[in-house]
Amino acid sequence: MAGAAGGALAGAVCANGGFGMLGIGAEVSREWLAEQVPLAAVSGRPWGAGMMAWVLESGLDPVRMVLEHRPKLLCVSFGDPGPAVALAREAGVLSAMQIGAPDELARALEDDIDVIVCRGGEGGGHGRNEVATLPLLQFVLDRTDKPVIAAGGIGTARGVAAVLAAGAVAAWVGTRFAASTESLFADPLKRRMLAASLGDTVYTRAFDIAQRVPWPEQYGGRALRNEFTDRWADDVGGLRSALASDDDLTVRMLEARRAGDTTTAPVYAGQAVGLVSELESVADIMAELARFREHLAVARDRSAL
Repeated sequence: MAGAAGGALAGAVCANGGFGMLGIGAEVSREWLAEQVPLAAVSGRPWGAGMMAWVLESGLDPVRMVLEHRPKLLCVSFGDPGPAVALAREAGVLSAMQIGAPDELARALEDDIDVIVCRGGEGGGHGRNEVATLPLLQFVLDRTDKPVIAAGGIGTARGVAAVLAAGAVAAWVGTRFAASTESLFADPLKRRMLAASLGDTVYTRAFDIAQRVPWPEQYGGRALRNEFTDRWADDVGGLRSALASDDDLTVRMLEARRAGDTTTAPVYAGQAVGLVSELESVADIMAELARFREHLAVARDRSAL
C-alpha cells in the first residue's frame, strides 16, 4: 500500500493488536524512512515493510536501507523476490511474498519464502487478476505447510472469519485502512472511496501506461472507475497510440494526481470498498475486525445443528 500505508497507519495497526506494514514506494529515501519508521515502531510491537521486486532490479540499496531499521517481516512482491529475500535472510528478517496465481506460488516455494500472502483478484492496487481469493487460498493451502495469509476483498470481521476458517493464519486488509484517518491518501481520495459501491472498481493497466510507469505486463491495478477509465480501460492500444504522439495525457494524469482530481487520477481500492462507508480511525477498524471471533462462534454453533 505504497502511498497509503505510512508510519502512522502501520503504527496504529500495531498498537491495536495487528501487524502493521509500511508501504515502500519506488523512490524511498533514508529521510523518508527516518521519518516514518519511528511512527511504525512507536508501540514497541513488531512491524513489517512491503516492497516491489521489479523496482529492485536496478539495485538493492533500498532493501538495505529498510533492513537497517530491523523490520520483523519484509514482503517483496511483483517480480523476482530472490535477491531481496537473500538480504533479509542474512539480516535475520522473515520474508513474505504476495502471490496471485499458481506460477507465483511456485516461485515463492522455490525461493523458500517464509510467509505466503495469497492475494485474490478482488484486492485493490497492483497485483494479478486471474483468480479470486477463496479459490486461490484453497489451492495454496493444499500445496504448502508454510503460513498463508489471505488478502483481497477482506474488509470486515466477517471476511476475516471466513479466511481463518478456511485455514489462513491471518487476514491482510488493505482498502479499509486506505480510507482511514491515519492513511496517507489525500482527503479527496478518501471521500471518493467512502462514496463507492461494490461494483465501482475496475482492473486495468491504463493508469500505469498513462503515467509511463514500467510495471511488468502481468500486473494491472484495481482502482475506482472514473472518467479516465471509462475512456481508456478497454482501449489500452488506443492509449498507447495517443501517448506515442505527445505527452499531453501523461501531463494531465500527473497534474490530476497532484490536485487530487479523482475524475482522472487513480484511486486504488479493492472490491471491499463497497463495505466502507465512513471515515474511521485505525483503532475503530481494528475493534470491528477483532469481532471475527463472534462470527466464528456463530458459524460453529450453526454447524452443530
